[in-house]
Amino acid sequence: MEYIDYRTEGIVFDIQRFSIHDGPGIRTIVFQKGCPLLCKWCCNPESQDVRPTVLFNADSCVHCGKCLGVCKFGALSTGNTALVDRGACRSCGECVNACPTGALVMKGKAIAVGELVRELKKDAITFRRSGGGVTISGGEPLVQAEFLLELLKACKEQGWHTAMETTGLARESVIERVFPWVDLVLLDIKAIAPDIHKANTGVSNEIILENSIAISNIAPTVVRVPTIPGVNSTISEYRAICSHVKSMNGVDTIHILPYHTYGVNKYGLIGKEYPLTEVPPLTKDEIANLKKLVEDEGFKCVIGG
Repeated sequence: MEYIDYRTEGIVFDIQRFSIHDGPGIRTIVFQKGCPLLCKWCCNPESQDVRPTVLFNADSCVHCGKCLGVCKFGALSTGNTALVDRGACRSCGECVNACPTGALVMKGKAIAVGELVRELKKDAITFRRSGGGVTISGGEPLVQAEFLLELLKACKEQGWHTAMETTGLARESVIERVFPWVDLVLLDIKAIAPDIHKANTGVSNEIILENSIAISNIAPTVVRVPTIPGVNSTISEYRAICSHVKSMNGVDTIHILPYHTYGVNKYGLIGKEYPLTEVPPLTKDEIANLKKLVEDEGFKCVIGG
């Protein structure tokens, strides 16, 4: 077995147990911080910054001023309706510790691989009985590549099935090192048209599409398409996605992930406005038409992942 550095630290913002939609069996999902994409529909906006993020719930604030007195960086101001100046905040957590009502919450903490594995061992019996395992999500897990690699190696040392939710945006060397340790890749492809992808995620999809082929050559891969009305829900874009997936190795399943607004409330907690306030959900007929297209193109199709 390759050497595992259990001291390697990463920033994790959540651990979700008893998931049944992110790989086989019953799974525990580890959510890592950091993402190079700024998808307009992101349901975990607190994950985008790799640093821990202070959330502010104005409804829980009693305006006691205790947080103002402990911030050494001048990041808090009652004149700011969002309270926290994100540019000045250093994520030290002093304001969170001082807040008596829980209006300020820190999302994300540094944790070593060894400590995280000890936490995941609590679910080992569930993994064994259900055929489940650990799924790494984010954010984009590849942002913290060294931590991710050691965590995956440690999971395999325990005999756990590993899955990863990813866009695949990373250097070629990272792809080559990380994915041999992944049993199942849940790979997001958001758009093929470069202008659509750049306008709605903030980044080019050139490397993403190149890496998708490389990843499918290394590990079993399922393609997932977050499907947003007015963005990538057209027949032409879906045909382009199916055409690209055919160039990948061994991919026989595409998941349609219909647009939802479950994470909208989080934007206010980090002082941002949700970009897609006017976007409606997909209709049942629209979903059915896209599912038929995917199946007509020769793929198994799952709604919702």
